Amino acid sequence: MNLELAQFELPFFTNLLILLVTARLFGELFERFKQPAMIGEIVAGIVLGPSVLNLVHRTHDIEVISELGVFMLVIIAGLEINIDEILKSFKGKNIFISFSAFFIPVLSGIWLGVVFKQDLMTTAFISLCVAITALPVSIRILMDLGKLNTEVGQKIISVAIFDDVLALSILGVLLNLKNTDLSFGAVAEVASISILKLLLFIAILSASYFVLQKITNKGNYVELYLDKILSVIRGKESLFALFFIFILLFSTITETLGFHFIIGAFFAAMLISEKVVGSVHLKTVEKTTSSLAMGFLAPIFFAGIGLEFNFSAIQNYSLLAGILAVSYFSKILGGLFGGYLAGLENRISLILGIGLNARGIMELVIVNIAFKAGYINAEIFSILIVMGVLTTLTTPIMLKWSFNRFKI
Repeated sequence: MNLELAQFELPFFTNLLILLVTARLFGELFERFKQPAMIGEIVAGIVLGPSVLNLVHRTHDIEVISELGVFMLVIIAGLEINIDEILKSFKGKNIFISFSAFFIPVLSGIWLGVVFKQDLMTTAFISLCVAITALPVSIRILMDLGKLNTEVGQKIISVAIFDDVLALSILGVLLNLKNTDLSFGAVAEVASISILKLLLFIAILSASYFVLQKITNKGNYVELYLDKILSVIRGKESLFALFFIFILLFSTITETLGFHFIIGAFFAAMLISEKVVGSVHLKTVEKTTSSLAMGFLAPIFFAGIGLEFNFSAIQNYSLLAGILAVSYFSKILGGLFGGYLAGLENRISLILGIGLNARGIMELVIVNIAFKAGYINAEIFSILIVMGVLTTLTTPIMLKWSFNRFKI
């Protein structure tokens, strides 16, 4: 049977052509209706894949391109994060909002996993996917609503940054638990070693940040040094190459420590700011990265997720309903409770909780990693895809209503 399927498999570049064209068409269609292009790209994969037409299948070659898509997406997310904003989220009462908006969903996800008798790793990944907020999606939604620079808009972004950073840090620890017997002793041992490795990486990251800060506080030496290097190198796109050497260095460090490469890529991209490399260099890098990612690699990644999605794999509709309910309400509750502790008005806290609901890109990246590593099965994978898509689709509608309702 497998031999017969292999004979009818389309050539790689034909698959790639069909996948890219369909993903871009669906993405464009969804953007016309004021929805994220990634939703349309996932739908394109579902239509082309086993769920509907069964025309294109997820081959090893498509997986490799999808991995590059993941790599580029987390770099774009990292470039949008200002480390100073993270530090700001720890100051004063803001810390209550950040912790509440992350850990109430985590605890809710754990409760859900226990109720539905899921295994430890599945429960952990459900909790992580429920807790995360997609920073790039949140920024896009707030920009579309014209609320990005408002006080509540900035609080949403600050908490989303905290959620993404903490979620990826926890992901690094979870990935180190693979191939253990998941007994308490084994988990405690591996978790302890993973945390020590994570602390080592944080120390390297912090040292890099403080060195860059010290240099930039004295002047634009990094920018000037980059200009000198680029004046000597004759090859085209040398700045892009230097940028990726820096990113790959951190990715190599995290992989050496046993973590996923995206963790190093994400944090390395955070270090690159306008203050460090200059506005011209940063815009050049952002433009090139975004063109390559959003024009080619990201559509293949999201369409690839659609190829893996399987409607028939979802049998436990109670679990699907439970995950959806917990996803929405735990974030809103986290915003309300954190806002209460921080002394915010109830209406601001409610908007904050609603605004943190979009999981989007970051949740899909984590789901994809968990599925490929064998931590979750096809049913949980498909359920979490549904959750990520629905929360991303409905958050703009809910947020627009709440801003209008409370006249903010």
